[in-house]
Amino acid sequence: MLSAAERQNNSMLCVGLDPEPTKFPDRIKGDSNKIYDFCAAIVDATADLVNSFKPQIAYFAAHRAEGQLERLMEHMRRVAPQVPIILDAKRGDIGSTAEQYAIEAFERYGADAVTLSPFMGWDSVAPYLKYHGKGAFLLCRTSNPGGDDLQNQRLASVDGQPLLYEHVARLAQGPWNLNGQLGLVVGATYPKEIERVRELAPTVPLLIPGVGAQGGDAAATVKAGLRERDGATTGPIIVNSSRAILYASNGDDFAAAARRVALQTRELLQASRA
Repeated sequence: MLSAAERQNNSMLCVGLDPEPTKFPDRIKGDSNKIYDFCAAIVDATADLVNSFKPQIAYFAAHRAEGQLERLMEHMRRVAPQVPIILDAKRGDIGSTAEQYAIEAFERYGADAVTLSPFMGWDSVAPYLKYHGKGAFLLCRTSNPGGDDLQNQRLASVDGQPLLYEHVARLAQGPWNLNGQLGLVVGATYPKEIERVRELAPTVPLLIPGVGAQGGDAAATVKAGLRERDGATTGPIIVNSSRAILYASNGDDFAAAARRVALQTRELLQASRA
């Protein structure tokens, strides 16, 4: 599904849906009841420019807007059925609880993939992989400064002393990826680490946040993470941009402005393939 969307829309861009009512256009600013309307307008304006959408669940739950998220998921499946939806939830809990979170992501919301924390190990990931055709992106080398606290720590191992994020990358490429359902989250602010993750996990999809408002370099991100052979993508990347697109304008033209920025970002990413 990801490959098809990438080809159809000629895109590596993911639009992150992180609705903050205080940043909405002036006409609806501060109105949490307009979360669906705002996000749906962004989706309609960008659906032919992206390879995925990524709604962040906390931005909905904080405003008691889970019902609006359900409506938005239905809207995305209706207007852009070819575009995968990644529910950014970063869940990570024991098996029995993970089963409930998997129901939430895949049955309640109908997401195509979900983001997970792998810190509690394989049994916290396995319940999600029981859903045929669904995916899970494991946090690996994240873009926040505090990621160094754990992800950059060395492990005692028979394979030398890999960093924790390197170990996660190996698991996602190898023994945990039973049905080809796993991907990894790596931050655009660390292109050298993206390149290292791609070396260890040459074929899994990489979800790369941090381009745009967070300062990640689009060209460096594509060079570090994308892998192609004979014109076909062998190591796909999903480059997420949220705030730079969502809040491109605070006027009634916000959706048109979002489309312009999304188009510019998509073209920048495509030009970086060379």
